[in-house]
Amino acid sequence: MSVGHTAVTAEPVVSCGEDHDDCGIRDILDRVGDKWSVLVIVALAQGVHRFRELQRAVPGISQRMLTLTVRRLERDGLVSRTVHPTVPPRVDYELTPMGHSLTHLLRSLADWSADHRTAIAESRRRWDATTPAT
Repeated sequence: MSVGHTAVTAEPVVSCGEDHDDCGIRDILDRVGDKWSVLVIVALAQGVHRFRELQRAVPGISQRMLTLTVRRLERDGLVSRTVHPTVPPRVDYELTPMGHSLTHLLRSLADWSADHRTAIAESRRRWDATTPAT
């Protein structure tokens, strides 16, 4: 893949036959569970954003990664992209109704993470103290 490559590549469709128990669920979970998609969805849950606004709202994301992420989310029907016929063109990104329906799940996950952050940190500390480094 070239440095400037930003095309969304089509991934193979998993059929729901005897050989594939996940029926494509893994593909969807991979998309909505990746680091950048979650952060973009959370940012867009606040409202419509232009590209640069979205980039500022997601610290650490590169222009290329943001481009790939919003294209993938748009392909999956979670984000809509509106190009306004102005000079220069204005492009807005916003969550679709399906994208909005995902935000309450992400909020629940964030709340769970906050509620269990201390216990997880303690568990990691105990595990690290008893497990030899590899």
